Amino acid sequence: MRTRIRVEQDVFTVRQIGREVAREVGLESQDQTRLATALSEVGRLLVAAGRDADVVFTAALAGVPTLFVEMAHPVPGDSVQLSAQLTQVGRLVDTLEVGEGETGTVVRMSRRLPPSSPALIPGRMDEIRDRLSGHVPGTPLDELTVQNQQLIAALDEVRAQRDDLARLNAELEETNRGVMALYHQLSDELEETNRGVVALYAELDEKSVQLRAASEAKSRFLANVSHELRAPVTAIIGLGRLLADESSDKLTDEQARQVELIRSSAADLLSLVNDLLDLAKAEAGRIEPTWSDVDLKAMFGQLRGTLRPLATRPEVDFIVDEPAVPLLRSDEVLLAQILRNLLTNALKFTATGSVRLGVERVGGDVEFTVADTGTGIPPELHERIFEEFYQVPGSQALSGKGTGLGLPYARRLVGILGGALRVTSVPGEGSTFVVSLPVSP
Repeated sequence: MRTRIRVEQDVFTVRQIGREVAREVGLESQDQTRLATALSEVGRLLVAAGRDADVVFTAALAGVPTLFVEMAHPVPGDSVQLSAQLTQVGRLVDTLEVGEGETGTVVRMSRRLPPSSPALIPGRMDEIRDRLSGHVPGTPLDELTVQNQQLIAALDEVRAQRDDLARLNAELEETNRGVMALYHQLSDELEETNRGVVALYAELDEKSVQLRAASEAKSRFLANVSHELRAPVTAIIGLGRLLADESSDKLTDEQARQVELIRSSAADLLSLVNDLLDLAKAEAGRIEPTWSDVDLKAMFGQLRGTLRPLATRPEVDFIVDEPAVPLLRSDEVLLAQILRNLLTNALKFTATGSVRLGVERVGGDVEFTVADTGTGIPPELHERIFEEFYQVPGSQALSGKGTGLGLPYARRLVGILGGALRVTSVPGEGSTFVVSLPVSP
């Protein structure tokens, strides 16, 4: 819809038309008054400056339903002055822009329609245009009457809001008194609780000191016992080797079997002693990594050669992939020990299928993967297998005997290198152990 402002009478007309347009498109009563007031204030300023203006009302059908109003006059250069004068008017509408158009100064306003307003479909727009075209503007006195009615309604609403505010203030004051009483009660209870917490922390500190001392004593005990056991166990192995030597007196078959049983048991015991000593060193923090550039290709070759004798079953393929990461900043000895423990464990519990070692770069980490097709581990035991001396119930090593210390020791070494060790496994399908180490430790 279009109209024009030339004289003061037109300001009242534009105000009436603006209110009617706002009502037709679905704006609420207060928003109708706000838009009409904004139009009359802009029109008043333009008439006072001696400017004629064209007024265009437009409704947006797509996106957020919005009513747009554009007021333009053909004299350029008024935008700066109008912007300063319309500061308060901008509070009545959603957007207010004053700029220079192709033919002069342009004032643009918009007001979003409420979600409850009827949809602006083409048929409804035709009905709105028909009703607006038949609208007859009233006189300034009529418009003054409407404004007075709106002002009285606004004052009544303000009075009702003031009464509601007074009632809410009284309720809030009563609530505050209750809150303050509750606050004092809670403060007293909190103070009593804090005293108990302080006492509990003191007790926890004392227990922590005792636990630390017990842990250190355990580490010292394991280290000392393991060290003292090494010599006699090694002696037993040596004596057994001498007894079974061909240059010694020939043994009966039963004696040879018993000597071999002694040697095997002593070897298992020596392995357990070595694992205990390594674990004690790791727990006591005596292992310090020696950082260097590790040639993973050479390390994988050494692992392939040293562990090949363990892969004696033809049903199991021992596969060491070519490393996708040639170099890594780490401790070569500790990293080799970690991978050797994981591979040895996998070969022990894999009857058929394969055991595979690989490495790849994942983000800022390097991930080593040891995957097997062995017996697998139930999900509820994925963390328990990293406890000392724990072995999965029903699992039995196919070669050698497990001590339950290899995986805990491997995880401690991974932690010393600044990484993490995790496992994914499905019973009957196999297990995958992943060692994740930072590229730059």
